[in-house]
Amino acid sequence: MVSVALEACDLLIEAGHVVPVQPHGVVLANYAVAVRDGAIVAVLPVADARARFEAKDVVSRPDGVLIPGLVNAHVHNPMTLLRGVADDLPLMEWLQGHIWPIEAAVISPEFVADGVTLAIAEMLRGGTTCCNENYFFPDVQAATYRKHGFRARVGLPVIDFPTAWARTADEYFDRAGEVHDQWRNDPLVATAFAPHAPYTVSDANFERIRMLADQLDVPVHCHVHETAHEVAEARKNLGQSQIARLDRLGLVNDRLIAVHMTQLTDADIALCAERGVSVAHCPESNLKLASGFCPVAKLAAAGVNLAIGTDGAASNNDLDMFGEMRTAALLAKAVGEDASAFDAFTALRAATLGGAKALGFDEAIGSIEPGKQADLVCVDLGALETQPLHHVVSQLVYACGRHQVSDVWIAGHRKLESRILVDMDVDGIVANARQWRDRIAAVRTA
Repeated sequence: MVSVALEACDLLIEAGHVVPVQPHGVVLANYAVAVRDGAIVAVLPVADARARFEAKDVVSRPDGVLIPGLVNAHVHNPMTLLRGVADDLPLMEWLQGHIWPIEAAVISPEFVADGVTLAIAEMLRGGTTCCNENYFFPDVQAATYRKHGFRARVGLPVIDFPTAWARTADEYFDRAGEVHDQWRNDPLVATAFAPHAPYTVSDANFERIRMLADQLDVPVHCHVHETAHEVAEARKNLGQSQIARLDRLGLVNDRLIAVHMTQLTDADIALCAERGVSVAHCPESNLKLASGFCPVAKLAAAGVNLAIGTDGAASNNDLDMFGEMRTAALLAKAVGEDASAFDAFTALRAATLGGAKALGFDEAIGSIEPGKQADLVCVDLGALETQPLHHVVSQLVYACGRHQVSDVWIAGHRKLESRILVDMDVDGIVANARQWRDRIAAVRTA
């Protein structure tokens, strides 16, 4: 009998089910994923994997479902330190009366690094392996994400007033260029332009962003049509909607990640579909701030790429992408008056491959396919809350919670093992968050 040499790999994950996301609607029973040098090399039945590969590490999860790492398409992660600080208020009162004054007092590199660290720990425990960041001190954010081996697209902020990050328009752009140059070739961290919103950024700065985004080949990540008030003010003051204004300035294209998008006409939707815009849907933040409803069923029907984000923990108040998927699916049905709208497979796709496409990372992540990076999440569906198991993806979207995430890998590196974070000091992170609570409380009472 001739023995056949087995093919070496670094990691073999055997799961009760694998949901690759691409092809759409597929669930593979008793499958394995082989990983070598941080990338997926094969997706195949468990028996075939054992016959083909000799792995340095074998992880067997017979009650587990392996999915691509979730992509949180819109976050302000340093704001985890502001979780619950000003709840139950409308957007502009929340922002101008509470959040901006507190930020003015506490924003610093230390605040940003500590907030991002807390967010990374929370995201990993909830199965999120990549995020689209939008906040100040992007240099500190990028270094913190890289330190913890977390994948991120870090926004380069532009806003028409002075902040702790920059004082003038030229300084915002100069510092943006420096951060982009520092991280342009990193395997985990990339950049995007992050103008805050149409009502806080001038035409001249938007035109500058459009030119530089084209030159540097990066996305533009911006809050757009967040509230009815924003849209009404634009029509009154400009004679056109903000998305029409952005189109006039050349920004409505396949680089645009438009966040919220709660007030859209059919013409707006058709324009986004035609131009290849990605929409980052933040259902729970929109609900909590009473911002309105993003018409995701209409956007999906028109062919617009949909991603899902939590928004910041100050307006959500968590970074739970499983909860966000469920809310997105249920809300779309209610808004569209159609129980079949935004089904479970579509919600999972938006939270994975849709987010990856919005960020320009879809060649590397977002689905479980050979050649892609091994950003993988195992969800344990063996608990009583997710039994009996009739339909794997329905259970993931409608029944399970982030506490059922058992294991997480980013580029093949283990980040969570049997619910325990690898190489992160949970007690230290919690203690640090509590001292920030005390510092912020002192600012508010001063």
